[in-house]
Amino acid sequence: MSFRRAQLSVAALFGSLGFQYSTWAARIPALTERLHLSSAEVGVLLLAAGVGAVLSAPLVPRLMAALGSRTLAVTAVFVLVAALAGLAVVPGYPLALGVLLIDGVAVGCLNVAMNAQGAALESTFERTTMAKLHATFSGGIFGGALLASAVTSATGSVPVHFAVAGAILLVLALSARPALLPEDLPSPAAATGRKWSLPTGAVLWLGLAMLLATITEGAMTDWSALYLKDVAHAADHLLPLGIAVTSGMMLLARLFADGWRDHWGDRSVVVAGGTLAAAGLAAGLLGGGAYAALAGFACVGLGMAAVSPCLYMAAARHGTTALTAAATMSTTGLLVGPPAIGFVAQGVGLTWSMAVVAGTAALTALCATAIRWPSRAAVAVS
Repeated sequence: MSFRRAQLSVAALFGSLGFQYSTWAARIPALTERLHLSSAEVGVLLLAAGVGAVLSAPLVPRLMAALGSRTLAVTAVFVLVAALAGLAVVPGYPLALGVLLIDGVAVGCLNVAMNAQGAALESTFERTTMAKLHATFSGGIFGGALLASAVTSATGSVPVHFAVAGAILLVLALSARPALLPEDLPSPAAATGRKWSLPTGAVLWLGLAMLLATITEGAMTDWSALYLKDVAHAADHLLPLGIAVTSGMMLLARLFADGWRDHWGDRSVVVAGGTLAAAGLAAGLLGGGAYAALAGFACVGLGMAAVSPCLYMAAARHGTTALTAAATMSTTGLLVGPPAIGFVAQGVGLTWSMAVVAGTAALTALCATAIRWPSRAAVAVS
């Protein structure tokens, strides 16, 4: 099997996760109207998927041991397709909550399995590729949004939209499976013959770094537009650019970040990235005005682009339990980060709350210095 064929197959898993999420998220207004939901009920509905992902944490290591990452990943995609089908026809709010709870569990399983495949891909072929795989996740979100726009321009039917999306996901999963890697990286617990082991200090630092990194990323998505409006007093046409410059810079940087990893190593990339994000955002806040803020947001996108891929790679090298913990902390950061920033903003103002985000980026870099990064031989750029 060639590296490129395996890389494309693993990338299909990353793209599928982003695509499925973007598909149902794009139809939240339609689901809200059909189920007659209040704003609070929509919030709980969104939270259900995140709770499901967190609840999958104790389940995933057992499934990984029993099935392996290849089978678990493909099975999780099938469950995500079924979740889309359920959302398309669900008659009431309680059942919708149940569907999204199951969706979240499948997301948690796929998140761990696909990153395990990415780690095994790097190890097997001795080539860096994790950052490009995470870029594919962003591409899947973009593709799902484009499909939603195209389908809704032709028909408002959610079942039709989700049927098309589900078919695409099934094709991706079935096409990818033959070239997925059959073996995962060995778990340290398996090597010692122990079923359970306490996480090491390095793994705890790794989980904390993942939590802080995802808080930083999530805050940019949820609060950048409001900062531009209320603090920087930006014109209306500039408000969406907060998200655009952050996500666009992150996607672009991930296409090149594997080369940085080869040249400087994962530890240096995470430390430098967290430092750049913190310093750039702080400078943007101090500079005042919309364009200074946008420059700061761009620094966050550039700096944090390779952080999660590097942390996932390090977690995978520590074993399935560490990888599951990293994925859980990532989901937790995305869940608790934006509300926490909102509480800070309520108390001391949005400028200081964004300063806290700069602090989480700086602390991510600090945590990276305490992580035991797995040694890697010099490899060729993918």
